[in-house]
Amino acid sequence: MAGRTFLCRLVLYVVFSITAISLFTRSGSPSFFYRYSNSAALQQEDIFCPQSELADDVLVVLRTGATESREKLPVHLRTTLRCVPHFALFSDLDEQIEGHEVHDVLGGVSDQTRQEHEDFKFYDQLHKHGKRGSQNQQVFTAQSGSFKGDYLQTENSGWKLDKWKFLPMIDQAYAKKPDAKWFVFIEADTYLGWNNLLEYLAGFDDTKSYYIGKHLYIKDVEFGYGGAGFVLSNPAMRKVSEQRLNNLYHYEEFTKSHWVGDCALGKVLEDVKVPLHRAFPHFQSDSPATLDPAVLKIDRDLWCYPTITYHHVSPTEIDELWQFEQSWYKEHNNVVLRHRDVFLSHVRSKIGASVAYWDNMSVDAEYNAHDHSSSHKKEEREAWKSFAHCRALCESQTKCIQFSFDSGSCSISNSFRLGYAKPNEKVKSGWMTDRVNDHFRSLDDRCGIRDWFTPANEGDAPCSHNTRPR
Repeated sequence: MAGRTFLCRLVLYVVFSITAISLFTRSGSPSFFYRYSNSAALQQEDIFCPQSELADDVLVVLRTGATESREKLPVHLRTTLRCVPHFALFSDLDEQIEGHEVHDVLGGVSDQTRQEHEDFKFYDQLHKHGKRGSQNQQVFTAQSGSFKGDYLQTENSGWKLDKWKFLPMIDQAYAKKPDAKWFVFIEADTYLGWNNLLEYLAGFDDTKSYYIGKHLYIKDVEFGYGGAGFVLSNPAMRKVSEQRLNNLYHYEEFTKSHWVGDCALGKVLEDVKVPLHRAFPHFQSDSPATLDPAVLKIDRDLWCYPTITYHHVSPTEIDELWQFEQSWYKEHNNVVLRHRDVFLSHVRSKIGASVAYWDNMSVDAEYNAHDHSSSHKKEEREAWKSFAHCRALCESQTKCIQFSFDSGSCSISNSFRLGYAKPNEKVKSGWMTDRVNDHFRSLDDRCGIRDWFTPANEGDAPCSHNTRPR
């Protein structure tokens, strides 16, 4: 047992040492994971794409809506979809954006439901008046890493209509490319790491029925969260399509009584006995700006593993992540990109001792003159007075990593988050940068040597404690 422990530590040391050397020397190193090469056309544009036979067997489906398509789609056409050979754009209105066709997918809902259900009043407006029919609908484009995303806008007509797209888009995606081995579904504010996705899917048998996604529950239905992205194999697609066709009324009634369509899709897959393969931490429901890098779910540390998707990502952030990912693979000789790399090499550079007009989401405790005027600790009594006093409070508490000051209120946090810009507000944020560095180093100590949570890797990581769901 002692020998195995030593061997695991040695392998882990070698893997992370290669990554570190590449980071600081910018020199090439052999890949322990997989190799990429550019196609001739994209190489001329200096675009780094994976060379994989699997790429031609994948259809990526991006789901959007008329209220947001022109604001959120163009960045994907310039970035995340550049390397994808086959993709489809589904919405609630036929239109063309930057030379690409966007298809109305809601024709797949029964005539009766479209004529009778109140959610489709907005759909009728769109089809009678085009984009003019959506002018009274606010577009919710996330701020930089905003955690106040679309999922809170449940009264928005476009949001209500969105739940009806999930089931008919299965049929239309299958008709688009019936020979695809994998169908990948994302949203307009989802960032997709195409390179890592192909490596991940290579660990599954495409001849079997697979439903892959970030797990979420509504009552007793487990489903893959749509914003984080989810994947269906070809056999699973066929089962869903046939089951829905034979039970159309039943599933439309189910959709009526639920507030999200990804749950309705999960119900169909449950009925055809295709369980969800949990894709955490590779698929994420938040952006790097709002994620806690220390999060642990189903016995898996986010920090340690490769990243595939992020959600609630603004167009600006999508562009930044694309540029970062491109640089990563060019500069680090194909070393697989992990969440730790995103935080160390991309997020970390954005923080500092003082950042104005920025909310870093410090919410563990708030200090103000009214509630803390009689505190026996000087730092707590005076924290509300200024940014400097707020920093002094954080510094006095050994577990405090970051803080923010806003109009006589000081907030602190023992966990790390980047947060997002507030250009029109006077909130100011700061991080204890030495403690952040120590915190990040401590997260490395949790990691084993496993990369992917796929069937091909089950039972192959005796050195890692992060292998099984709770």
